[in-house]
Amino acid sequence: MKLRILLLFIFCIVTSCKREPKNKAQEWTFISNNLQYKDKDGALEVKAGKFSYEFGPNQIPFEKIIILNSSMAGYISELDAENLIVGISSPEYIYSNKIQSLVSSKKIENVGNEQKYDVEKIISLHPDAIFTNYIASFDNTYQLLKNNGIQVIFLDEYKEQKPLEKTAYLKLFGKLLGKDKEAHAKYQEIETNYNALKKLAFQSKSIPIVLANEMYGDVWYLPGGNTSVAHYIMDAHADYILKNNYDEKALTMSFEEVFAKSNDVKYWINAGNHISRKEMLGINPFYGKLRVFNNGNIYTVNGKEKGKANDFFESGVVRSDLILKDYIKIFHPELLPDDQLIYMKELK
Repeated sequence: MKLRILLLFIFCIVTSCKREPKNKAQEWTFISNNLQYKDKDGALEVKAGKFSYEFGPNQIPFEKIIILNSSMAGYISELDAENLIVGISSPEYIYSNKIQSLVSSKKIENVGNEQKYDVEKIISLHPDAIFTNYIASFDNTYQLLKNNGIQVIFLDEYKEQKPLEKTAYLKLFGKLLGKDKEAHAKYQEIETNYNALKKLAFQSKSIPIVLANEMYGDVWYLPGGNTSVAHYIMDAHADYILKNNYDEKALTMSFEEVFAKSNDVKYWINAGNHISRKEMLGINPFYGKLRVFNNGNIYTVNGKEKGKANDFFESGVVRSDLILKDYIKIFHPELLPDDQLIYMKELK
């Protein structure tokens, strides 16, 4: 009897120890390996890369924000929260008509650019928070802003390689901006669309081979096989020439290396921001040796450009479903006969 009681006691201890981390983990909303947050009693705790933040019930939702990256504008616009923006850097790179209108009417101030931010103007705007990607060379600027009581939030969404995880940053913005329900509804809509499009793509019997990016100087910067570009290609039911690679970063290759891998390539995507094949050839005559250049289809990501602004890097950051739709339209046009490309553009 004593032995049975002892075993039961040990069992309870072991199982409770196993359950505790699980319970703790369940308190967190997992967006990706780079981003998690925990909502408790109106307070919010955020882990973003190497940075951690805690916001009390009296701090959120934010009512006045500054954004220092065009990709952040994509999330704000998707939540119809543009009126919360009081400052923005490099507005010439912002595609959103609504944000541009607010800039023109001085309701949103220009606070500098990626070379130098106007710290005095930022402080004078009294923002509740600044959203930006972390850039080490701006550490002194960040510290000066923090010393003046301004919350600087680093969200490096560009590091996300799974399209829907990048989209899911919407949920955090919803928490911080008082748009929680809208953010979850919008994410659910995009996720549902994305998965339906992926399912559609796999109805095609063809699996074309794809090349991506282009050369800079004498180096070709190819997306690794585990990057967002590679995920899009795979989800659009196509084969990437580096599909067996597992890198989440760009790989450098010589033209000869790419040439050796591209004999059967039918589609070349993300080929810079060129306006024609003739222009491409003038910049790099080596392109003329590629079979895909002469007999295949080439696409750039400048389908939605306006001046210096490119919406692929703004709303496209959030609308992974529309990006995937473009790739399916390119690789399997018969599946979407009535649709037009949004972010992509074919080079003639």
